[in-house]
Amino acid sequence: MLKSILLLGALLTATIPATAASPTPPAQTRTCHLPGVEEALRCLTQPVPLEPGKPATLNLHVTIAPALRQGARPDPVFVLAGGPGEAGSDVLPLLATAFKRVRPTRDIVFIDQRGTGLSGKLDCPSDVDEDAKLGDAEIDTALRRCIAASKTPFAAYTTAAAARDIDAVRRALGYDKVNLWGGSYGTRLAQAYARAYPAAVRTLTLDAVAAPDQVIPAGGRDAQAALDRLFAQCAKDAACARAYPNLRREFDALVAKLDAGPLKLNLPDPRTARQVDVTMTSERLLDTVRNMLYSPADARRLPFLVHSASEGRWQPFVARRNLAADFSPDGAPATLLHLAVVCAEDMPRFTPALAASDASPLTRTLGERLRGLCRTMNVPAVPATPPTRIAAPAVLLSGALDPVTPPRRAQDAARFMDHAQLLTAPNVGHGVSQLGCAPRLLRAFLDQPTVNVDGACLNDIPAPTFQLGSAGPQP
Repeated sequence: MLKSILLLGALLTATIPATAASPTPPAQTRTCHLPGVEEALRCLTQPVPLEPGKPATLNLHVTIAPALRQGARPDPVFVLAGGPGEAGSDVLPLLATAFKRVRPTRDIVFIDQRGTGLSGKLDCPSDVDEDAKLGDAEIDTALRRCIAASKTPFAAYTTAAAARDIDAVRRALGYDKVNLWGGSYGTRLAQAYARAYPAAVRTLTLDAVAAPDQVIPAGGRDAQAALDRLFAQCAKDAACARAYPNLRREFDALVAKLDAGPLKLNLPDPRTARQVDVTMTSERLLDTVRNMLYSPADARRLPFLVHSASEGRWQPFVARRNLAADFSPDGAPATLLHLAVVCAEDMPRFTPALAASDASPLTRTLGERLRGLCRTMNVPAVPATPPTRIAAPAVLLSGALDPVTPPRRAQDAARFMDHAQLLTAPNVGHGVSQLGCAPRLLRAFLDQPTVNVDGACLNDIPAPTFQLGSAGPQP
C-alpha cells in the first residue's frame, strides 16, 4: 500500500543541489507523499547490490525533506531508525519534533535500511486476532515456517551491508559530508558507518546509545533496573503508594500464576467490544511490561494495569498489549530483518556466561526463543572486531529511565570517540531528541559541533504522573 501511494505521488521531479565536492551530478528525485507527513517530500529509489561486486538487484527507498530556507547548508542529516527492523519512512513524524529546528537550514534524509519499509521489507504475514488465541510455541512454529519458506539470502542483511548502502545513497545524492542521527539500533549503524567511512562524517548525534559490545538480547539487567526503579517511584509517590500499596507483591503473584499455566480469557475486545478469546501467558505479560518501560508516560500506567489484572480485570492490560496492532501493519518493524541482524551479530556473543549474568524474569525466555529461531534462519556469524576510534564530534543522548540503552551504554560507546559529549535527561526513557529543549540542542550542536552543548535544560523535562484509575493519569 505504501508503495502504491508513493508511485501515485510521483508527479514531478526535482534535483538535489550538488555540493562543490560532488564528483558527479546528483541523482534525480521525485515528488512523493508518505503517511505521517502532510507536505510533499522528495523520494529516491537507489539500486544497490545485495553483495559487494554483484549487480544491483535491491532497490533502496530514500525520503528527502528539503531544507526550508534558501542557501541551505551542504551537509544534510541522515536519519537511521531503530530496531533493527524499523525504516526511515516509519519515523517521518520526527520532522515535526526532533528536527523542527534543524530543517530550516539542512536537508533531512530518511533511509529505509535494506529489508525494512519500502526497501524490500522482510516480514511474515500476521493476523493479530488469531495470534491472540495462540500459544507462544504455536506462534514460533508459524514464524519458523515463514522463515523456511523465504528465499531471501539473509546473510546479506547485516549492519555492515546497511552501512555500504548509506554511502551509496550519500554519493548518489551528491553530498560530501553528512551528519548522522541514529536512534537505538540506528546508533549501532551510525557508529559502523562512521568507522567504515570516516571522511564522509561531519558529526554524529546518537539517541538511546547502543554500546559497541552490547548484545541486543542481553537486556535483562537494564530492564529489571528500570522496573525496580518504577516500583520504588510508586512507593515514594503518596497517591500511587496509597492506590497500590502491594504493587510488587501483586506483580510477582501475576507472574507466578501465569507460570503455572496459560490463562484463557474471554472478554470484550478493547477495539470492537465483541467477545473474543485471548490467551495470556507469563511471557506475554512480561513482554508487555518490558515494552511499556521504554516510555515513562506509558510506564506510569503500569501500576494501574497490574493492579487491575491482579483483581481479575484484564481488559486494560489486553488493550495496552494490543496497542501496537492498532497501527497499520505496514509500519511495524520487519521481523525477518530483525532476526537476520540479531542472529548473525548478537546471538553468537550471547554466551551462557553472559546470559547467567544478565538473568531477569523480564527476559528469561527471550534467549531460548531466539536460539530456536536463529537455527532456522541459519545465517553465518559476523565476527566480532575491536571497535576503532571515531574522530567526528558526537553528542550522545540518554534517558535515565531507559530500560534497554541507559546512560551506562553511552559511557561505554564514548570510550571509543575522540570528541563525545554525553547528555542525560533524568525523567526520560528510550529516546530524547523529540522532547523539551532537545531539538534546540541538536541545532546548536550541528551549527557549532566543536562547542560544548549545555544540556542542563534536559532536567526541565517533567516526570509523568501515575495513572490511579480508569480515567487516566493524574492531572
